[in-house]
Amino acid sequence: MKHYPCILTIAGSDCCGGAGIQADIKTISALGAYATSVITAVTAQNTCKITGIHSIPSAFIKEQIEDVMNDIHPSGIKIGMINNAETAIVIAESIKKFKPEFVVLDPVMVSTSGSSLMEKDAVQAVKDHLFPLSTLITPNIKEAEALLQCDIKEKEAMKQAAKELLQYGSKAVLVKGGHLQQDAMYDILHICNEKEPHIYSLPKIESTNTHGTGCTLSSAITTFLVSGMPLQVAVCKAKEYVYQSILHGKDIQIGAGHGPLNHFHHPIPLHIIEDGSVSL
Repeated sequence: MKHYPCILTIAGSDCCGGAGIQADIKTISALGAYATSVITAVTAQNTCKITGIHSIPSAFIKEQIEDVMNDIHPSGIKIGMINNAETAIVIAESIKKFKPEFVVLDPVMVSTSGSSLMEKDAVQAVKDHLFPLSTLITPNIKEAEALLQCDIKEKEAMKQAAKELLQYGSKAVLVKGGHLQQDAMYDILHICNEKEPHIYSLPKIESTNTHGTGCTLSSAITTFLVSGMPLQVAVCKAKEYVYQSILHGKDIQIGAGHGPLNHFHHPIPLHIIEDGSVSL
């Protein structure tokens, strides 16, 4: 029987459509997989600022996850915005129960516009309960600095941060270097039990339309993992997709602040095979 590769995104809702659940669904769909979603929080925001966050009760988050997992059985879960500790614990309990093959966690702490998205107690809960269950965590430099209480100013410090973050129990860490003031964008992937990290580099694109970049990258990685790619290849392909999404969206104005990427610049459909395997 034929079926789509299915992914569950667990994240917050962005009413202006550039990040969160909306960016995740666009990314997964553009790459040819089937997106299911569980909303952890509803935000009131635009391209300039966030004016409000309303957390969904943890019991209802659990109910959403169970209904999706019991019926559709996604093999990959992407986790984004977690506003409080109760939500982190409920998600962790659900992962232990349903045992998806892949879990990609983007520890979203601050929005592109600078607003805090995570309560203080949630940070420790995510580190304690979700990092050890994750196939990959994808902090940017600012998030890595907050998690490790350190300063990261160059590539070697990114390597050290990735190595230290592995100690929290995830199978791999991707430290994203978009915030470095350099001509190139460096990302460092460190996989557990590998001595040396994988280093990815692409030219930096001058654009204010970067809202939702982290959400898009983590969703793309999850999609490529579910398609059967090794982690280092999935990260490479996801970075190229994000790069092209920024490139094709840099001259388009949506709102007065940080606009979105162009998720549908060049859809890359997955080919569905009779036996259920997937190839690009």
